[in-house]
Amino acid sequence: MEATGTDEVEKIKSKFMSAWHNMKYSWVLKTKTYFSRNSPVFLLGKCYHFKTEGEYRALHSFQSSSAAGSNFDNINTEISGNVEEFRRDFISRIWLTYREEFPQIKGSALTTDCGWGCTLRTGQMLLAQGLMLHFLGRAWVWPEALDMDSSDSESWTSSTVRKLTASFEASLTAEREPRILSRPRRRPASSDWDVTEMRNEVYHRKIISWFGDSPLAAFGLHQLVEYGKKSGKMAGDWYGPAVVAHILRKAVEEARDPELQGVTVYVAQDCTVYSSDVIDRQCSFLDSGKAGTKAVIILVPVRLGGERTNTDYLEFVKGILSLEYCVGIIGGKPKQSYYFAGFQDDSLIYMDPHYCQSFVDVSIKDFPLESFHCPSPKKMSFKKMDPSCTIGFYCRTVQDFEKASEEITKMLNSSSKEKYPLFTFVKGHSRDYDFASSPLHEENDLFSEDEKRRLKRFSAEEFVLL
Repeated sequence: MEATGTDEVEKIKSKFMSAWHNMKYSWVLKTKTYFSRNSPVFLLGKCYHFKTEGEYRALHSFQSSSAAGSNFDNINTEISGNVEEFRRDFISRIWLTYREEFPQIKGSALTTDCGWGCTLRTGQMLLAQGLMLHFLGRAWVWPEALDMDSSDSESWTSSTVRKLTASFEASLTAEREPRILSRPRRRPASSDWDVTEMRNEVYHRKIISWFGDSPLAAFGLHQLVEYGKKSGKMAGDWYGPAVVAHILRKAVEEARDPELQGVTVYVAQDCTVYSSDVIDRQCSFLDSGKAGTKAVIILVPVRLGGERTNTDYLEFVKGILSLEYCVGIIGGKPKQSYYFAGFQDDSLIYMDPHYCQSFVDVSIKDFPLESFHCPSPKKMSFKKMDPSCTIGFYCRTVQDFEKASEEITKMLNSSSKEKYPLFTFVKGHSRDYDFASSPLHEENDLFSEDEKRRLKRFSAEEFVLL
């Protein structure tokens, strides 16, 4: 009886936490983000220009507010085209946020990650972008992205207010929160889609389903928490960006979906990428026993300063986000993790995982996609960034990796005002430098003893937890 009472208290506490986070962050979603028309906007390697003077308010509302007269028709056409392209590209990225009322996490009473899972969510977003590059390519955009127009986002955030009220009421009665369903969207007729578009839609949904909030989802919160236990983390704990990098690597290694056998993840050791270790991973045997080259997602945990971010690293971060094979940065502000995907001037563009949404069962056919795509971008000054972060890159082939390592090395050397660059690419294996054995020959345990020591150090000392 005592355990049952404790579980009920935890459930009520979770509902209040969900309500609090919705109240706190739904207003942020409503606020307008300002972009300069004078400066280019970069999003994961793509550059967009808005090409007139001044500033405009909220990309999704710009067209309606600027169509003032025929003298500006040509200018408006040029700007709105770029705005629409940027919006379509941004909204097409996969957005993974706090969720509630999902199946209970093993070994706990938790059915929500509100208040503790933000770094896991930003890690999921980075991995999702890597998988999108792998299966869909950087040029892909969601055909329905622009259906999330200003009226939709207004009704979406308005429903948040109703949901917030319902959440408080449900919390008091310990009842399940009533769900407010999103407005159904019109899907193009099958005859309007060619074979490529249908294939892309299948992969779009499949990638999202891998991040579903259920115990069986390969990269879902439940699985990530299980892998985190091997590094001393439990559900409800804070996770740092370095620990999440290692958890993502293990999740990809353990994934059993045949579609994922052509992808591997490498995590840099002590700010060093050992080229031979990366290539060994890419050239390892597939589960089928056949030799083949795997694509690799390279994760590099770094610190951009001491207690505060060193602004000397700004140009390097901007340079990284200008590369099409960059899959983003797991970072944020102290105690708040964000997924950084672009920049304008000295401000970073990000997606915020702190908005709490209802559980979506991704196992059902044609599950709703809208809550997995962010309707509007947010910006933050680089100076506010926490120095602890993990940078990600995607390389499809060994040749792509070799080219990327050369390009990034030049960028590191040219942008660094410090004596030593943030991280380095070194030829050879880590074992050649008296480090632990090659990752390909680890023990059966999910984390080797050397990895466990490194992860504990990351958690306790070197990295400020977000």
